[in-house]
This record gives sequence, C-alpha cells and structure tokens, in this order.
Amino acid sequence: QVQLVESGGGSVQAGDSLRLSCATSGITLSDSATGWFRQAPGKEREFVAAISRLGFYKFYADSVKGRFTISRDNAKNTVYLQMNNLNAEDTAVYYCAARDSSTSTRPSEYPYWGQGTQVTVSS
Repeated sequence: QVQLVESGGGSVQAGDSLRLSCATSGITLSDSATGWFRQAPGKEREFVAAISRLGFYKFYADSVKGRFTISRDNAKNTVYLQMNNLNAEDTAVYYCAARDSSTSTRPSEYPYWGQGTQVTVSS
C-alpha cells in the first residue's frame, strides 16, 4: 500500500520560512518522480515544484521560483520543500504526490497523493 505523509506545515508571518516533508512508503522512491502541489480555498490545485527520480531535474512554478527549493533523500524515502520568504499568497494546503515515471506539472498525472498539510501565512 502506497502512503505519502506530509508534515511541517503551520502558521507563520510573512517573510518567514517553513520546510515541508513528505515521508513515503510502499513505493521505491528512486523509481518515482515527485511533486508538490497546493490548493487554496476556492481555487484549483496548482503545481508548485517537481523533482526527477534521482534529483537531477527540478521544476518550479513561476510564483515560487527563487523562494522554494525541492529536494529528496531517497535513502530516507522522503521529499522536502524548503519555503523561504513566504507571503500571504502562499497560504494553502500543500500536497505531495508521486508517479512511476518522469516529472509532470499536471496533478492528474500523479496517482499517489498525501493527505496535505496546511500552510497559513499572515501579512
């Protein structure tokens, strides 16, 4: 059974940092591309960042480029999202996702999802 469990969310002030973690089980992480997505109230789920199976390729949404960093530790079966200089527009539930193929920015192409972790940024 594949499980993805996010952690590290919380309530912070604008300009603060958070690091999200996604612990995986039931999959071989080195065989899986992974991504972070977010969904704000009343909005569709949107792409944030993705990383290839071995971490060589990373992709970011324009809105987070230069502030967020995605990384992975396949030995620990964990994917991370370091978020710096947070602003109110970053407020959302953040989800990690995995797929047994190359990276994608489309939520519909990821079969495995975590339950999400809330990030709230106050201005």
